[in-house]
Amino acid sequence: MDYRDWEILKILYSQKNITKAARLLFITQPALTNRLKHMQEELGVQIVTRESRGVHFTPQGEYLVHCADDILAQFNKIKEHVRNMSNDEENNVAGTLKLGVSNFFANYELPHILKLFKGKYPHVEFKVMTGWSKDVTQLIHNKDVHIGFVRGDYSGRGLKKHLLFEEAVSIASQKAIDLADLPNLPRIDYSGDYLLKLLIDNWWAKNYTQPPFISIEVDQVDTCKEMVKNGLGYGILSSRVLKDTEGLYKMDLTDSNGEPLLRRTWMYYHKESLEWNVARAFVNFIKTMGVEEHP
Repeated sequence: MDYRDWEILKILYSQKNITKAARLLFITQPALTNRLKHMQEELGVQIVTRESRGVHFTPQGEYLVHCADDILAQFNKIKEHVRNMSNDEENNVAGTLKLGVSNFFANYELPHILKLFKGKYPHVEFKVMTGWSKDVTQLIHNKDVHIGFVRGDYSGRGLKKHLLFEEAVSIASQKAIDLADLPNLPRIDYSGDYLLKLLIDNWWAKNYTQPPFISIEVDQVDTCKEMVKNGLGYGILSSRVLKDTEGLYKMDLTDSNGEPLLRRTWMYYHKESLEWNVARAFVNFIKTMGVEEHP
């Protein structure tokens, strides 16, 4: 069995369907079927059985899939080690870097970062997985990605992390408002990150005895911002969302000590990721942007 065979097993196991797996592998369905037949003949065992709803992996097939992760990881490590033996590191940084990125960071920050990095290291490719910060944190812990960008102070136990920036949490409205009137004013609420919601809810509980008047609920922060711009109510948003918004009344929230409520964005990675040229180059590149390392 070769490298491609282990890839086939891994993808087929995730899809449980010959047609879907073949599409992801960019091969024809007959070619995939023939490859499976060859593997089974080579090993002398049945790897999968065909069923009306797809394929079912035998116990031997399940074991081979479990081995596939280790074999593919070891192959990539060997390949990267060989590349690391070159003295010309800048021209030798190549490969695919897997990034886990929060939705907002992916939309507003990441494209510019990747453009600059690709300008310096043109042979690097990226696989980007986006989602809520709590889900990205899980991807990092599971080592499904090499590096993650997360908004909010999620647990980074066992991880290296770098603070990218801090942003204030602000009230935004079309017209000036008095904080004392806030419970009676219409609020545009949105489905955001869990820790941001917790931060806002705690601030509210410390300042008001009645719940907020939620007049409109949306599922995206950009939709909330547009609703606020059109005078439909106020919103509580991070200052980076409001960065290029003109003509709105904005007020930063503060805690009981008068300190601003801050939301932090972090870069997370495992220490062993730095053994890879491409990951090390990317982390060092981010550091040049003036980030602060934390233990």
